[in-house]
Amino acid sequence: MRLLIICAFVALLADPLPAAMRVKELASVEGVRENQLIGYGVVVGLAGTGDKRQTVFSVQTLTNMLDRMGVTVSPAALQVRNMAAVMLTANLPPFAQPGVRIDITVAAIGDASNLQGGLLLLTPLRGADGQTYAVAQGAVVTGGFVAGKGGGASQTVNHPTVGRIPTGAIIEKAAPSLAPSSKVRLQLRSADFSTAARVVEAINKRFSIDGRPIAKAENSGLVVVDTPSPFSGRPVEFVAELESLTVDADRIQKVVINERTGTIILGKEIHIAPVAILHGALSVEIRTNFEVSQPQPLSTGKTAVVPQTSVDTNEEKAKSITLNKGGTVEDLVRALQAIGSSARDIIAILQSIRAAGALEAEIEVL
Repeated sequence: MRLLIICAFVALLADPLPAAMRVKELASVEGVRENQLIGYGVVVGLAGTGDKRQTVFSVQTLTNMLDRMGVTVSPAALQVRNMAAVMLTANLPPFAQPGVRIDITVAAIGDASNLQGGLLLLTPLRGADGQTYAVAQGAVVTGGFVAGKGGGASQTVNHPTVGRIPTGAIIEKAAPSLAPSSKVRLQLRSADFSTAARVVEAINKRFSIDGRPIAKAENSGLVVVDTPSPFSGRPVEFVAELESLTVDADRIQKVVINERTGTIILGKEIHIAPVAILHGALSVEIRTNFEVSQPQPLSTGKTAVVPQTSVDTNEEKAKSITLNKGGTVEDLVRALQAIGSSARDIIAILQSIRAAGALEAEIEVL
């Protein structure tokens, strides 16, 4: 038996530090956020690809819906092949007002095989507090399809049991967002003390009055800003000015490794201390051949299959490279590729260098 591993290697050649970024990209205003909505509904009009009789809640849902419309039907008499029970999800934007339309995602929760061509019936969408903030209805658009009669004579493209309804929900209640007031609290998307200090410095340099600072960092992820007097009563204009400020963001150097796929993402200018690396490879190949043992004619023996197993090992000579002072990960990768190292080899070497204290970056394993 031979074990075959196919790996991919990706190197991200990025600048060591990003260019100046706006506060809008670095932080968000506390209270100005999306809210997730969820709902349970029914998609009808499917061409026999809906839920089967085994999905009990689809029959119950249809029976209850018809009963509210004045039609009494026994659940045992219903055929639900043209309908499917679905779950709906949507994001409610901050400060969204009643009447605004938003997109929704529809996913089958029973044993329906395809939502193509289906129509979602009126469904309420609720927030985490249990209140209804939107109602959804409309034709489902799937990114895939199923063709054929099933079994080996069918073809499935993409994922036909999940679809979207663009602008399929209408907001019925305003989003629970907090409008900016006399204090604006900025939440950094990546908490960092250096970045927080630079944001405070840029804000005080732009808006301070008589040398009095208006911003301070509560911690590495939160900056509190007092609205200056020229913007009193105009918090929206102040936040707009605030978000347009540019700051040099600080970033931690990282090497990201996905060992399941053999993918490595790394920066170009990550430095490595002077280090010598020796790396070899050991391969083991196991082969099994099945031979038939045939007895002599007219004998009492039986025909048997006898496995013949052989094990071969092959150990390569260690290959070495040396990085001098000031070497970067880019230099290391080029050197490793030059001696024929695979992505798995590079992952192992990077982890060993980090353990030896020679790699000036964090390693994050996905």
